[in-house]
Amino acid sequence: MKNLLLVFSGNANRALAKRVADYLNIPLGHCEVTRFPDGEIDVKVLEDVRGADVFVLQPTCPPVNENLMELLILIDCVRRASADRITAVMPYYGYARQDRKAEGRVPITAKLIANMVTAAGADRALTMDLHAHQIQGFFDIPTDHLYAAPVLVDYFRKMELQNLVVVSPDVGGIKMARAYAKRLAAGLAICDKRRSGPTETEVMHLIGDVQDKNVVLVDDLISTGTSITEAVRACKARGAKDAYICATHPVLAGSAVEKLRKAPLKEIVVTDTVPTDGRDVPANLKVLSVANLLGEAIRRIHKSESVSSLFM
Repeated sequence: MKNLLLVFSGNANRALAKRVADYLNIPLGHCEVTRFPDGEIDVKVLEDVRGADVFVLQPTCPPVNENLMELLILIDCVRRASADRITAVMPYYGYARQDRKAEGRVPITAKLIANMVTAAGADRALTMDLHAHQIQGFFDIPTDHLYAAPVLVDYFRKMELQNLVVVSPDVGGIKMARAYAKRLAAGLAICDKRRSGPTETEVMHLIGDVQDKNVVLVDDLISTGTSITEAVRACKARGAKDAYICATHPVLAGSAVEKLRKAPLKEIVVTDTVPTDGRDVPANLKVLSVANLLGEAIRRIHKSESVSSLFM
């Protein structure tokens, strides 16, 4: 059982899927994901998956609903083709910010998506840097939650930045920033922000010393770019030297690219969980690949080996 390892991908991030398959030394699974004339998604798997251990790699990045439906239909397709086990590999998990009822009469969409993935036929899930860690518990199937920290921390270690301080752009990111600060042997600072509108924030206080320090602002994703660019300006206003942004998911929605270009930044370091090829991105955007990390996790899951050493 499960002797054959297969990796399939929709249209969301085929380049990452190809790099993962290359790491595993296997060809990327052949499938067609097209559209009917009315826009409905048409999927056909072009090879035998009966009895195979299948991994469907598909981040639910923009266009979120299109990519989510591709993921669900791909899972359903290989389930009905008698795959032995199906793992939904979602390097970026969309709708993750709707993880609780912050006010009355709103949905918990992160749980709904987990239910949909399970109902489609997934036996396992594999994700990376969830916006809210408790989403792991929203799945009723085994879920492995990886962190891009090994890739990102290694990059900044090689830079050998002096007088380094890791900054959390908001209170919610303290745990993540503390982990990076520990591994980089750096100081820690925290921005206290206040939301002035649906997409607008204002930094009220900066807890920690950034005077004459190089700062790395750490976050799980860059969406509209408002919070993190405001945090950069707050650091620079308090005497910080060079400022860097370190984030896993470059969603870059709305006017994020324009905000990043205007911000006093040395470099923006992200990963390839969300594709940036062919998009308008800042010239100082550096993209690191997490393909080897995902590939190693897939290999260990397939071999029924421990993946705990990959969690940071």
